[in-house]
Amino acid sequence: MKKIIIYTDGGSRGNPGPAAFGVVICDETGKVLKEYGETIGVRTNNEAEYEAVVFALKKVKALYGKVALKNSEIEVRSDSELLVKQVNGEYKIMEPKIQELFLEVWNLKTEFKKLKFVAVGREKNKEADKLVNAALDGQVKNQTLF
Repeated sequence: MKKIIIYTDGGSRGNPGPAAFGVVICDETGKVLKEYGETIGVRTNNEAEYEAVVFALKKVKALYGKVALKNSEIEVRSDSELLVKQVNGEYKIMEPKIQELFLEVWNLKTEFKKLKFVAVGREKNKEADKLVNAALDGQVKNQTLF
């Protein structure tokens, strides 16, 4: 596999409130390979966005293995401009919980040869958003990482 595209979204109802994330893993042609939606307890919107990325990177690593990922380009697409600008070093991170999640993402980044984060409009992230809402509405069974 040459390129893996991952769409991530996170949301909470109440901010903080009941939260969930959605992850859609695609190949370079846009074909959906895997989808995940999971509730994560009470979080803020920004925490849920980061939790989605952490889950996605861990899941891709588990599915494809370190060797395959060293030869692949990974592109994480999120409609959270804040998250993308923070992980790309454009914005500072002031919130302690977000700092912890950022460090987790940063440590995961080292296991990928080429990993980039791209901000996309909400209209291009509809599938991940649907998974968030389905999880919050109790329509999906939580996935376990392994």
